[in-house]
Amino acid sequence: MIKTKRIYNGPARGDGLRILVDRLWPRGISKEEAKIDLWLKDIAPSDGLRKWFAHDPAKWSVFKEKYFSELGNKKALIGEIMKKAKGDVTLLYAAKDEQHNNAQALKEYIENKEVVS
Repeated sequence: MIKTKRIYNGPARGDGLRILVDRLWPRGISKEEAKIDLWLKDIAPSDGLRKWFAHDPAKWSVFKEKYFSELGNKKALIGEIMKKAKGDVTLLYAAKDEQHNNAQALKEYIENKEVVS
């Protein structure tokens, strides 16, 4: 099962494997506090897409479309997450918006891939 969680909310017993999916390290949190198992910064949106989106909910559908297109070129990283997702996996992100962020989009992308596969 894949979940998403804001990294600032701290680890919990049910998180399973904790994967940070942001390109930049979250401000104000140490690596010890974060308790991540894996940092897949290369699966994050490109810098240009991230800056264009700027967490603007009005751009959400276009952001997802563009990000999904980028993810099409990251099959190995997607495969790595899907393999690990046989157990519990939590995709961690730093954004304040819990509904419009790259971890939510990535989760949706992976779940749709599992249905197709």
